[in-house]
Amino acid sequence: MAVKAPAPIEQRTAALEIVLKGKGILPEAFVEEFTEHAEEAWVTLNGGQMVARAWTDPAYRERMLQDGTAAAREMGFDFPEHHRHLVVLENTPDVHNLIVCTLCSCTAYTIIGAAPDWYKDMEYRARVVRQSRTALREMGLDLPATTEIRVWDTTADTRYMVLPLQPPATLGWPAEKLAAIVTQNSMIGASRLDEIKG
Repeated sequence: MAVKAPAPIEQRTAALEIVLKGKGILPEAFVEEFTEHAEEAWVTLNGGQMVARAWTDPAYRERMLQDGTAAAREMGFDFPEHHRHLVVLENTPDVHNLIVCTLCSCTAYTIIGAAPDWYKDMEYRARVVRQSRTALREMGLDLPATTEIRVWDTTADTRYMVLPLQPPATLGWPAEKLAAIVTQNSMIGASRLDEIKG
C-alpha cells in the first residue's frame, strides 16, 4: 500500500487554525497579530545592535559576556519566559563557537531572528556535533586547522549567541553601521565576517 505524502505545511497550518478557532481556543486575530509582532520585533538586527555595541563599548562587552540576558534587556530586548539564560560566546582568532540544537531548532529568536531552514535540518544538527569542521567547510566556512571549534547545544532554558570577531576593516565605524553588517549566520557561528571591507 502506497503511503500518502503529507499535505504542504501551509495546508496543515490552515487546517489547524480552523480547528482551533472552531473550538474557541484561538482568538480571531491572534495569528495575524503574532506574525506581525514576530516580523517586526524578533529580527537579526537586535543581535546586530548588541554585537555592534560590544565592539565599540568594552564595558558593555564585558557585561554581555558575563550575563547575556541582562545585556539584552539593557538594550530593551526581551525573552519568552522559558528562555531563562542567554549565553554569549566570544569568537577569537584561535577559538570559533558554533551553535546547534540537536533536539529541535531552538535559538534566541528574539535576539537573532527565527531559525533558518538549514539550522532545523536533521543532517546539520547531527553532523556539526560529530564533524563540525567538515560541515562548516561544506557551508562555505573553511577554518584553519589551528582554530579550535567549540559546539554548543541549546538546552530547554538556555539560548546561545556568538559574538563574532570584528572585521579589522570596520574599526572606527559607528555602531549603527556595524550593526547592519552582522548576520544571523555569524551569530550562530556558521559564518564569519572576515570578508567585510572598509
